[in-house]
Amino acid sequence: MTTVGILGGGQLARMLALSGAPLGLRFLVLDTAQDACAGQFAPLIVGDYRDEAALAEFASKVDVATFDFENVPAESAQWLNERVPVFPNPRALAIAQDRLAEKSLFRELGIPVPEFADVSDRASLDAAVARIGAPCILKTRRLGYDGKGQFRIKSVADIDVAWTALGAQAAGVGLILEAFVPFERELSVVAVRGRDGEFRTWPLTENWHVDGVLSASLAPARAQTETTARAYAYAQSLAESLQYVGVFALELFYRGGELLANELAPRVHNSGHWTIEGSETSQFENHLRAVLGLPLGDTRMVGAACMLNWIGAMPDADAVLREPGGHWHDYGKLPRAGRKVGHATLRADDRVALRTALERVGRALDRQDQVAPVIGTMTGDET
Repeated sequence: MTTVGILGGGQLARMLALSGAPLGLRFLVLDTAQDACAGQFAPLIVGDYRDEAALAEFASKVDVATFDFENVPAESAQWLNERVPVFPNPRALAIAQDRLAEKSLFRELGIPVPEFADVSDRASLDAAVARIGAPCILKTRRLGYDGKGQFRIKSVADIDVAWTALGAQAAGVGLILEAFVPFERELSVVAVRGRDGEFRTWPLTENWHVDGVLSASLAPARAQTETTARAYAYAQSLAESLQYVGVFALELFYRGGELLANELAPRVHNSGHWTIEGSETSQFENHLRAVLGLPLGDTRMVGAACMLNWIGAMPDADAVLREPGGHWHDYGKLPRAGRKVGHATLRADDRVALRTALERVGRALDRQDQVAPVIGTMTGDET
């Protein structure tokens, strides 16, 4: 029986393990936390990702390794890759961990990006703001996710405060300044590439964030055929350039008919959770198929779907489970402010039925603010 090792034991690892059970797979998880939620479904090694003893034990017990979040040290992935196959490859992980390297790769591949500049000290920050202009966003090059490690500079008067907030990190992880994008919509391509180079995408997804954390995802997104084709082409270009194996997400801003790349997530992705019930093959199953060298599954949609993220604490499940296409996912985590603790997916045969279901769930859970943007898009004009 094949054992898949997963670096990181969060909800993504948990869902990978759940999706791999029908394939007859075993799993082993390495995480720094003893209560990592994936450990409820798979054996767990508790240790630091840089601890060679923990890595050696992990490597000795698995046939192939992957990871469930992009802040696993790329050096650890490379160490493992010299002993067992690791997918995606450590180079893809390393590039996705560094916003400057990531944006530079986008530009090299002809994928449009917001203006950006490397920031190493206060003088280079002043020069970057002068060139790019305000508003703009100062970010750490590494270790930022879900809105962390970012400061929005609305005018030059904010430079001192931004440098105080993030400047101390410049020497450690580096900083990057990016132009603020007054986007109309946030979109993502969730895609998969197999060991043999086969490439597939799920339908384009539209996303909404609150305080930098994903709140809702709708698939398929309303988009012109040409916009969708461009998004898929950008994703495939990235996958081929990196010789990528597995699932990834390319996050995009849509503005006035233009697509701008925001970031690459080298793993299964929150905006692809709807694929569990809303597509022929979920992102989790296809990630496992890819890293094991198995044939990829069909990524076509089944109707229309919307994923709602639960942040901080789980609401009551009844309103979702009463819906014919309602599906509930509790990650088994303790409640905590800002923490992703679960999600729900509503699936329907058409967008009209999905919109009606969202309206009912929003009222029942007092989540009208969360569902209103989705409902508004579903009743709006195509872009």
